[in-house]
Amino acid sequence: MEETKSRFNRICVFCGSSSGKKASYQEAAVELGKELVERRIDLVYGGGSVGLMGLVSQAVHDGGRHVLGVSTLGLKVRKIEIERVIPRSLMPREITGVTVGEVRAVSDMHQRKAEMARQADAFIALPGGYGTMEELLEVITWAQLGIHHKPVGLLNVDGFYNSLLSFIDKAVDEGFISPTARRIIVSAPTAKQLVMALEEYVPEHDEITSKLVWEGVDRLNYVPESGVAT
Repeated sequence: MEETKSRFNRICVFCGSSSGKKASYQEAAVELGKELVERRIDLVYGGGSVGLMGLVSQAVHDGGRHVLGVSTLGLKVRKIEIERVIPRSLMPREITGVTVGEVRAVSDMHQRKAEMARQADAFIALPGGYGTMEELLEVITWAQLGIHHKPVGLLNVDGFYNSLLSFIDKAVDEGFISPTARRIIVSAPTAKQLVMALEEYVPEHDEITSKLVWEGVDRLNYVPESGVAT
């Protein structure tokens, strides 16, 4: 398979720890993993070897790319070389089996999400539940506020995200989300179409948020307990 160059080194994928009821969700996770491999993109994700998380990470690893798992779930790793970033308070119950690669401890969930975002050049959400929505909406909000300018994509498998997109369009119509902020979200039904759209994404800036000054707050470049900024 011929590899295609990408502007991205790593993409963070948000997705469910369940596989979902439709085979199409599972197929989309595998296809996304293969698309990242074809474009020589490494994976950042929430860790785990089950559900859609396991499928996308296995596909990326099998294709020879690096997998960085930032986990709050127990990882039953087999031969996958995974580096994990785990809140220190959750480590005792989360580490099960033999740890492969590095376990990078962080102090809380905010730092976990910041580390995932810091490591990635773009974000993609596969189908998922509350956790997927929470991570997705936070990086969209960060983009709206100008904290980062990384593209955010929805892999809208079988219309999974249609209701969310309709809600967002309603919020635009009612004046709660600006048209510029609406364009933060890129969506497509297949992995290939979505990654292509993210490659072409050019961020826009609201006049108000572009003037914000972020003093003393850099959630994507926090100082860990070692005292060394990352």
